[in-house]
Amino acid sequence: MKLKDIQKLFHDKLDPFFQLEEVDSFFYILIEAYYKITRLQLAMDRELGIQNETVILEALDLLEQQKPIQYILGETEFYGLTFKVNENTLIPRPETEELVSWVLKSIPEDETVNVLDIGTGSGCIAISIAKNLPKANVFSLDISNAALKVAIENAELNEVVVSFINQDILLIEDSKLLKDIKFDIIVSNPPYVRHLEKKLMHTNVLENEPHLALFVDDENPLQFYKAITEFSTHNLNENGRLFFEINEYLGNEMIQLLKQNHFKDIYLKQDMFRKDRMINGVFTQKIIS
Repeated sequence: MKLKDIQKLFHDKLDPFFQLEEVDSFFYILIEAYYKITRLQLAMDRELGIQNETVILEALDLLEQQKPIQYILGETEFYGLTFKVNENTLIPRPETEELVSWVLKSIPEDETVNVLDIGTGSGCIAISIAKNLPKANVFSLDISNAALKVAIENAELNEVVVSFINQDILLIEDSKLLKDIKFDIIVSNPPYVRHLEKKLMHTNVLENEPHLALFVDDENPLQFYKAITEFSTHNLNENGRLFFEINEYLGNEMIQLLKQNHFKDIYLKQDMFRKDRMINGVFTQKIIS
């Protein structure tokens, strides 16, 4: 079957759901993944064909059912690294890459630091930090055993050492997570989408990605941020930093939360889409007036 005919079939089936450029992107990603044929090769020979079209047609059916291409392929790229993903993990997003960049810029490359990633999912934040900071001691926490299984595979895939912890941050009673260890950096991209915001989300996200990692109650949208901030006051070193990815509509509430918990130098940062998407603060045990 000729690839140009398959590409036309992609547009026939997917154009009602996606933009033209996105459909082409799906097609080119899949032919390279499945057949090692690049976009340039196809442009140079429009009569190029394949022998086994079953696999790409099955992927097309899944795309038509709104299954994310990252889950179809079983992997995605994040911060220049390859990560395995499945329905137990969120698909890493560009905004979170910006969060990782922000964390990395705050730490000298040759400095030995303890870093904790809370709600790690695929492990993309923790593993990217470990890959770029060889001297860092990186720890990673998640409530989901299924997600941690993927994160452990990703650490092995990217050849980094990360200590994984299966814990629910909402239920940690002991003020010390690990005996004799305090952290210089705590970072988290916790659930922050309110149920009232579901109508703003794409169907392929709602029907495929784990709701446990996405949603919080409308009445208590800062539930995880409150728990993590409180936890951080016991587990950060003096002048340690707390980094969050946040709900774009709750920036002011997050500033107040950090102020109330003895954080200074609080900075609310916009992402590439000019949304209030990240915040950090420096912990001090002294009361800020």
